[in-house]
Amino acid sequence: MKVVVGAAIVDGAGRVLAAQRADPPELAGGWEFPGGKVDPGEDDLTALVRECREELGVLIEAGEPVGGDWPLGTGRVLRVWLAAIVEGEPEAKEHSELRWLAPHELEDVTWLPADLPIARAVRERLTGIET
Repeated sequence: MKVVVGAAIVDGAGRVLAAQRADPPELAGGWEFPGGKVDPGEDDLTALVRECREELGVLIEAGEPVGGDWPLGTGRVLRVWLAAIVEGEPEAKEHSELRWLAPHELEDVTWLPADLPIARAVRERLTGIET
């Protein structure tokens, strides 16, 4: 099983960072949580920190996981953590756009199918309101 990691980065105002895919063409325009593949010999949290540095130019600190293994199909799972930026300002280095969303705005963007249930779980975690 291949593991993909993602960060639900929350700022001091309780907003969540969403990232719009630039590629591949079949995913372009969809919104996701920043992150990426875990490299061989790398643990999940090390990969998460590395991916956020590469994709956003920020240093993050991971907190609680959001759910467990979210299936992606083709033998892959997505693992997501709540996170906070400890250094830097996020830049869209590999995405078309970044957007900070308040919990009530989380369904205002078109999430990739794998990320939509996670966005709902993040909203519930931040507000205590089930979607």
